[in-house]
Amino acid sequence: MAIVITSRNDLTLENARRVAWEREGVEIGAEALAAMEAGRERLMRILEHDPDVTIYGVTTGAGQMARQKIRPEDRSSHARMSPTGAAASWGDPLPDRVVRLIILARLTNFIEGHAAVSPEIAQGVASMLSQESVPVIPARGQGGAGEILSLSHLFAPLVQSVGADVKDVMCLVNGSPSATGLVTDAALTAEARLDLAARVIALSFEAFNAPLGHLAGALEDYWNNPCDAWALRTMRTLIDGGHGGSRRPYQAPVSYRIAPRMLGQARRAVDLARDVAGESLRAVTDNPVWIDERDEDHPFGQFVSTGGYHNPHAVLAMDALTATCANLCVLAERHGAKLLDGHVSLLPDQLIDPDREGGIRRGYMGCLPMAQTGYEEEARYHAQATLLPGSESGGFGQNDVASPVFLAWTKLQRASECLDLALASLAPIAVRALDVTGRRVPGPLSGIEETVRDAFPNLEERRAFGPLVADVATAFRTTIHPS
Repeated sequence: MAIVITSRNDLTLENARRVAWEREGVEIGAEALAAMEAGRERLMRILEHDPDVTIYGVTTGAGQMARQKIRPEDRSSHARMSPTGAAASWGDPLPDRVVRLIILARLTNFIEGHAAVSPEIAQGVASMLSQESVPVIPARGQGGAGEILSLSHLFAPLVQSVGADVKDVMCLVNGSPSATGLVTDAALTAEARLDLAARVIALSFEAFNAPLGHLAGALEDYWNNPCDAWALRTMRTLIDGGHGGSRRPYQAPVSYRIAPRMLGQARRAVDLARDVAGESLRAVTDNPVWIDERDEDHPFGQFVSTGGYHNPHAVLAMDALTATCANLCVLAERHGAKLLDGHVSLLPDQLIDPDREGGIRRGYMGCLPMAQTGYEEEARYHAQATLLPGSESGGFGQNDVASPVFLAWTKLQRASECLDLALASLAPIAVRALDVTGRRVPGPLSGIEETVRDAFPNLEERRAFGPLVADVATAFRTTIHPS
C-alpha cells in the first residue's frame, strides 16, 4: 500500500522504514500538489515582476558560474541541461534501501512548495519508489561541496525522460537528501543493532555468573541518566532473574560492571541519530529556497541562497554511532577473554584440560578473542572523528568545503560489521560457558542461543571457528536490516 504524503509531517521514521525496508511506494496527496502548484506560480510571478531578479541557478549560472547572468530568453534551454556530467563518482554502490531513503527525502523540499519545483517533476520522483529497481549511487568519491555528485547519479535519468523547466534541475540536485537518507538508514539499523548488542552482552553477563547487584534498580536513580537506566532495565529483563543458584561472591571485572553504562552510551547515540534523522526528514534544505518575506519590491516573497546542502548534524550522529561500535567491540573482546579464563570467570577452565592428551580442552575457543581483537582494532580505526576537510576541496571557486557525510556513513558501516563479528564471536563462548556449568540460557535470550546452535551444532568439536562465526554474524544481520 502506498504512503500518501500531504505535508512534511508525513516524513516520519516509521514511514521511512516502510519505504526503505518494506519497499512501499509513495503518492503525493492533493494538498501537497496544490501547494507545489502555488509555489511554482510564485516563482513565475517573481520572474515576471522583476526580470532582472537574481535567483541562483535560475537567472544565474550555478557553482563557479554564479556571477554570470542568464538572459530571460535563454533560461528555458539552460533549465533543460542534464546533470549527467556531475555524475563523476564511482565505487561501492549504496544499498537499495539507502537509495530509496534518499528518494523519499528528496520530496521534503517539494511538497509544501518551498522549492517551486514543477509538480510533474515531483510526481516523477515519487514514482521512482514504485519501480522495480532504483538508480545506482556510488558510496565512494563523494567529495563535493554539496550532494550534486550523488544526486546527479540518481536523477539524471528522470531529467532526460521528463521535460525539465526553469529551476527543476536545481530542485533535484541541491539540498541534502543524501545526508538525510544516510543518517536515517543509520538510525534505523542502529536501533536493531543496539538490541542485538544488549542481548549478547546480557548472555555474557549471565554466562560469567556476574553478581546481579551490578544491575540493581537503585542504580537507575544513583547514576541519574535515562540512557543508563534503560540499559539497567533492559539487562535485568533479558537475564530474567538468572539461573536461581548461587552467583559469583565478589565483583566481576570492570568490563562486566560497566556493561550497562556502555550500553547506555550506545542508547544515547541511537537516540541522537533518531532525533537527527527525524529532524532531517522534515527539513527544507533547498538552494535557493523561497521564503515568505514580502515588501514593496518583493510582493511574492523571495528566493534566497542557503547552506542547507551541508548537514553536519548527520555527520555528528553517525560518528557517535561509530564510536559506540568500537567501544562495544572492546567490551565483547574483554568478555570473551574473561569467560575463557577460569581463574577470572570461576568457570571450569576453557583452555586447559590436564587429563586430555595435549592438554587442550575439547571445544577450545581460545583463539576467538584474538579474532575479536582484530575486529576491535579495525572498528577503532574507523571511529576517528569525521571533520570538514582541512584544505580547499570539493571543487573550485565557490565550492571550497566538501561535505564529509558519505565518509561518515561508510566508516559507520565498516565499524558496524566489526561489531556484528565481535558479538558473533562472543555469543558461542557464552553459550559454551553455560553448557559446561549446566546452567540454562535465560528465556528472553533463547533466540541468540538458537542462532549459535544452528551454526555450531557441536560446541565441543574442535574446528575452524571463523566460518561458523561468519554464519552467526550473517544471521544476526538479518535481524538488523533487510540487505
